[in-house]
Amino acid sequence: MPKLDRYLLSEFAQATFATLVVLMIVTVGGAFTDVLQDIARGRVPAGMMLAQLGLVVLKWLPLILPLALMLGLMLAVGRLYRDSEMPVIASIGVGPRRLLRPLLLLAAPLVAVVAACSLWLGPWADRLSKQMINEAGRNLAVAGLEPGAFTGIPNGGGVIYVGSMSGDGSRFERVFIYRDLGEGRIDVTTSARGEVTVDQAGSRYLTLHDGFQVEGPRVGDRDFRMLHYARNQLLLPASEQRYDPDAPDMQPTLKLLGDGRREATAQLHYRLAPPLLTLAFALMAVPLARSMPRQSRYGRVVMGFLAYLIGLNLMMAGRGWLASGKIAPALGLWWLVLPALAIGAWLYFRDGRLGRPKRIAAAETAR
Repeated sequence: MPKLDRYLLSEFAQATFATLVVLMIVTVGGAFTDVLQDIARGRVPAGMMLAQLGLVVLKWLPLILPLALMLGLMLAVGRLYRDSEMPVIASIGVGPRRLLRPLLLLAAPLVAVVAACSLWLGPWADRLSKQMINEAGRNLAVAGLEPGAFTGIPNGGGVIYVGSMSGDGSRFERVFIYRDLGEGRIDVTTSARGEVTVDQAGSRYLTLHDGFQVEGPRVGDRDFRMLHYARNQLLLPASEQRYDPDAPDMQPTLKLLGDGRREATAQLHYRLAPPLLTLAFALMAVPLARSMPRQSRYGRVVMGFLAYLIGLNLMMAGRGWLASGKIAPALGLWWLVLPALAIGAWLYFRDGRLGRPKRIAAAETAR
């Protein structure tokens, strides 16, 4: 590889990596906040926090990497212009189009990573995340219940205590359950043993054996009722993140190819668009970063960021339009992807010039 290509590739890679680190810090912070809110509301067991956080970040990588690549390239090329390195490179007969080789050496692997995340890893992470949450509803040990400790019932409404538990978390002994029934009434249930059962509809029950159930007012009145039972079932609150395994966003990409539903077509194109848009943004970055020596480069970075936001919002809106039937399935998201690629290639090979320079045009006219 020529020294110039190695130097440019190094500059592009360093700037892109630095930008990716900053974006990942922001993304992980936002994802961490969302996961903590779900834990506080009882939607996600506390023991799954790190796993859920990693899966959420993996799901969002196809949207983070294109922005990191575009901003990193713009910062790197902008620095070359600001420090007068581009004029020096141009003085030896190397124009901006010469940047295509090192640009593709960086962009091609990232486009492949975006494609892998968008087509396979992202859907797999989303599917696994929801499966883990559903499994937590069937297994109290996974849901964070520990023997000898009081634990909040998922989605609130009471606490549960067990003295001992089986290794798989499905059976337990010496149970104490406190529930708030609303309207100022409470329920206290004790049991010698029990297990978790799930019916065909997916509803979760605590099936208790040989115990007592006391219901009464929280304060004031003495209207208490006590029941001694041999077998009792308590319905656990339904998880808010249950999902339909047949939903298009839960399906692997290959299964979407043979699915004729509008929602499946929208999801398929939504997964195909990110790698192609990543290439388009990479091509746009170089001409958009062109500037005069010592000129500020951050104004043009804002332009690139706005271009990314427009493309991202159109992609998300296009998925909704496809799913609702406002756009023909055959059109897909090609109306967005192909023009973006064409504009990126045109800007790059025109070197960012939307028109002929006035001095050159005037000189040709004078001749």
